[in-house]
Amino acid sequence: MRNTAKITTAVLATGALTLGLSACGSDKDSAGDKDGKLIVAATPMPQGEILDYVQKNLAKKAGLDLEVKEFTDYVTPNTAVQQGEVFANYFQHKPYLDDFNKKNGTDIVPVPGATVHLEPLGVYSKSLKKLGDLKDGATVAVPNDTTNEARALKLLADNGLIELKKGVGYEATPKDIAKNPKNLTFKELEAPTLPRSLGDVDAAVINGNYALEAKPALSPAKDALVAEKAKGNPYGNFLAVKKGDENDPRVKKLAKLLTSPEVKKFIDDKYDGAVVAAF
Repeated sequence: MRNTAKITTAVLATGALTLGLSACGSDKDSAGDKDGKLIVAATPMPQGEILDYVQKNLAKKAGLDLEVKEFTDYVTPNTAVQQGEVFANYFQHKPYLDDFNKKNGTDIVPVPGATVHLEPLGVYSKSLKKLGDLKDGATVAVPNDTTNEARALKLLADNGLIELKKGVGYEATPKDIAKNPKNLTFKELEAPTLPRSLGDVDAAVINGNYALEAKPALSPAKDALVAEKAKGNPYGNFLAVKKGDENDPRVKKLAKLLTSPEVKKFIDDKYDGAVVAAF
C-alpha cells in the first residue's frame, strides 16, 4: 500500500497561520524520534514519486521507516518542517529556500550531499510553434514567487526576448526588465495554476513539476518552446531539514538512498528528460 498522506493546502495554510512558525518539543516528536519513522513533506511530482520509489524499493532494506506527506504548494512544506509537523522536506531549490528563510524567519537548511534532481523550467504555448513567433504585445504568464519569477525572466532573457538590468540576480521582477522589444505583458500567477492558464495567455513559463502534473502532461524535453539547461544550473531540488537536524541518522540514510544509482536509473527511465538527476 502506498504510505502517502495527501494534505489539503487550504487547511494546512490555515493551521500554519494559527500556529505561527515556532515549534514545540511535542511537535518535533510527532515527526518521529531518531529511531522511529521519518516523515517527509514533498510536492507530488516528481518528488513524491521519487520518494515513493525509495519507500517501496530501498527504504526497508536500509532500515528506514519512511512516510511521505504530499503538499500542493511551495509554502506549507517549509512551515511544516519549522513547526515540527514533519521532519524533512523535498521540493525546493537553494534560491527559493534562501528567500523563504529571509522572509519568514525560518532556519531550514539543505542536507549536505542530498541534491537529487533538476526540473527544467520551460516556456509553453498552445498557439505557438517557436518562441520567436510571439507577437508584439503578447501576454506571458510567469510564476509569482520571487525566485521562480526571476528564474523565468532569466530564461526569457537568455533566449533574447527581454534584457534584464545588470546585477538583479535571483530577485528579478518585471520591473527589472531593461529592454522589452516586443512589449510583452507579464501575468504573474501562482505556480500551480500556470498549466491551466495556457488557454488564456500566449505563453507561460512553467515549473517542471507542475508541467508534469498538467492534463495532459507537458514535457520540457518535448513540448517546451525553450527549456533550461542542466549544466551549471543552481536550481537542483534537495532534501532539507530544520537547522541542527542534518546529522539525524534517518536523514542521512534517506540522503544516501535519494542519491543512489537506483534512484538515478528511476529518474532517467521514468521522466525521459523532463526531470534530470543532479548527482
